[in-house]
Amino acid sequence: MPRYVERPRQRGRTVLIVLTGIGVALGLVEVVVVAAGAEALEGARLAIIYALVPLPVLWFVYWWLDRYEPEPRRYKVAAFVWGGVGAVGIALAVQVLLGETTDLTQKELATFVAPASEEPAKGLFLLLTFLRWRRIIDGFLDGLIVAGLVGLGFAFVENIGYYALSYAGGPDVPIAGAEGAAGTFVVRGIASPFAHPLFLSAFGIALGLAVGIRSKVLKVLVGTLGLAISMALHGLWNGSASYFGGVGFALTYVALFVLFVTLAVVAIVARSRQVRTLERSLSYVAERGWIHPAEIPYLSRFGYRKQARRHARRHHGRVAGRIVRRYQRLATEMAFLHDAIMRGQTKPHGVERTYALLDAMYGLRPALRFPPPLPVAHRR
Repeated sequence: MPRYVERPRQRGRTVLIVLTGIGVALGLVEVVVVAAGAEALEGARLAIIYALVPLPVLWFVYWWLDRYEPEPRRYKVAAFVWGGVGAVGIALAVQVLLGETTDLTQKELATFVAPASEEPAKGLFLLLTFLRWRRIIDGFLDGLIVAGLVGLGFAFVENIGYYALSYAGGPDVPIAGAEGAAGTFVVRGIASPFAHPLFLSAFGIALGLAVGIRSKVLKVLVGTLGLAISMALHGLWNGSASYFGGVGFALTYVALFVLFVTLAVVAIVARSRQVRTLERSLSYVAERGWIHPAEIPYLSRFGYRKQARRHARRHHGRVAGRIVRRYQRLATEMAFLHDAIMRGQTKPHGVERTYALLDAMYGLRPALRFPPPLPVAHRR
């Protein structure tokens, strides 16, 4: 089966994969060390289990948002690993250093130092990704997704630490053991699992918006504002209970929950707009004669896309199904890239990449086995 060769091929792919692999190895060691804070094997086991329980659901949310224009898996895994290893390591080093060299109280460290160290540490991955050809973060939704995955990685490791400490108990932990760990799980794993992704979302969205801004000064201002908002949200969350009491914490929780719901609605709307963008771009491409109009439903709507793959596998074998899947992915990437170019958005080597994707599609076409064309009424 012909393979698509990215042109020009983006450098650093192998380096990213190797570094991610190293990060995974370090992360496993980190998880064991952090879980050991429970001071008991049972506590360490509970801490890891509680941290893992919500992870599939949380990951599914970002996978669903990223479904139409999926980013490479290596970047998504790297984002999660950076949040859990790189960002945690940087933030922890800063907080330990300031805790040992200053007279700041635990409240001040949590309210001011933690947000000022953790959000930039998490955001470093987004910034480097943004600066590197801007082929991963190229809009509002991409920034939101990458920020969310980094936040999930950070929260995963941090939660293990909190669950372990709750199990071990101490002067500031009134309820210890399995009951204490379970209580902390309710607060962090059930009531506020999206806290860290929500904080960093402001910076991710800012970078996504900055892609469409031509002025470098304005790009920097938008990015800086986004990071400041991320730190402010984090500081408000951490400081609400310490400085405003139980009522203040409850009000802060409600306010951030409303913000989260609003952001979720906007993200769903943005995702639905991707369908219309994809159909519009494919229709224009069909008018140019690059694809057949009857292909559009099988390349745009998830139901019809699945139907096309099932038809190919059932009537022509597994290889035919894989060819249809690859053709759909190439067409999706080509359509979104073509739409961005037509709207005047700057895309590095955009035209060259568009033709390379079309060439890869043409290479698959002799073996392509789509179902019969749909009636015209069902093509939109």
